[in-house]
Amino acid sequence: MKIVVCVKQVPDTKGGVKFNPDGTLDRSAMLAIMNPDDKAGLEAALRLKDQYGAEVTVITMGLPKAEEVLREAIAMGADKGVLVTDRVLGGADTWATSQTLAGAIRNLEYDLIITGRQAIDGDTAQVGPQISEHLNLPVISYAQNIKIDGDFVIVERQFDDRYHVLKAKMPCLITALAELNEPRYMTPGGIFDAYNAEITVWGRDKLVDVADSNLGLKGSPTQIAKASDKVRKGAGEKVVLDPAESVDYIMDKLLTKHVI
Repeated sequence: MKIVVCVKQVPDTKGGVKFNPDGTLDRSAMLAIMNPDDKAGLEAALRLKDQYGAEVTVITMGLPKAEEVLREAIAMGADKGVLVTDRVLGGADTWATSQTLAGAIRNLEYDLIITGRQAIDGDTAQVGPQISEHLNLPVISYAQNIKIDGDFVIVERQFDDRYHVLKAKMPCLITALAELNEPRYMTPGGIFDAYNAEITVWGRDKLVDVADSNLGLKGSPTQIAKASDKVRKGAGEKVVLDPAESVDYIMDKLLTKHVI
């Protein structure tokens, strides 16, 4: 079995975020980590590898420094890493990103594609399902458990206070929740192997069946109108009233704001 895992290097928001003049994130100026949902998807792939002997290829799109998350994935147990990087891909929204990743994945053999549910820098949950659409694959999102049964994958899909059990024939795509599992740590031997591993680097020329009009900032139908750091709220209104007056005051506010 061959598994492709899509991961993303995202800003570590604990260190603060910075923006370019056009409103996009200045990723080169921020500390970065592997997206948590993606890491859970990687761990799921590695557990399938442990159980079935699968080959796990990890792919990411980003700046050259995104090679770091590929080496981290290899240190955890992945077999191969593919970095898709090119200046023409910069500023991509979810549509352009999914087009790029789908174009790269068309070069690979796979039975299963695993992505994270969403990235912490965008929170759209769109890229995984969009990749499945571009590749004409069935998709099961919000996976909280994954099993293999012959040519089929059986997934528990999170749904409010319960879950659905869905079965799909491979190849298919699954989006994973961070709650799916507890990702393993890198091992000393894995770190040594990752340091010496050869990362495959692809540019625009390796994207299959993708038009230039669907790439990068120019190929992104979603444009950033404004970006800013979080603005602190000012102090709220303070009043000192006796209990009876307090009730009337609160009820008036709730009615005025159409809460009740």
